Amino acid sequence: MITPGRIVRLAERDRAEVHFLLAGEMRGALAGDTVLTAMLASGHALRNSEFGSESRAGFCLMGACQDCWVWQEEGPCLRACTTLIAEGMRLRTTPPENWP
Repeated sequence: MITPGRIVRLAERDRAEVHFLLAGEMRGALAGDTVLTAMLASGHALRNSEFGSESRAGFCLMGACQDCWVWQEEGPCLRACTTLIAEGMRLRTTPPENWP
């Protein structure tokens, strides 16, 4: 299970901080992080597993498996493992109600 404070950044702490909204909560990341890195480093799992109560943290981490899709509050969904986090992103881990 992913909980705040359990993931520790070991290197590259001197990059600029960016802020983003995830599931309605303000989070922080470092410029150059992928969305997935930003989510995990801020203590948030990608989503819950479809097959049990465990948290998911991505699978291949290189954009090949389609496991890490997240939704923007407005705009298209994106791959968390290959998309760089940007200041002010507004993300959600569940699809919007009007998702096809």
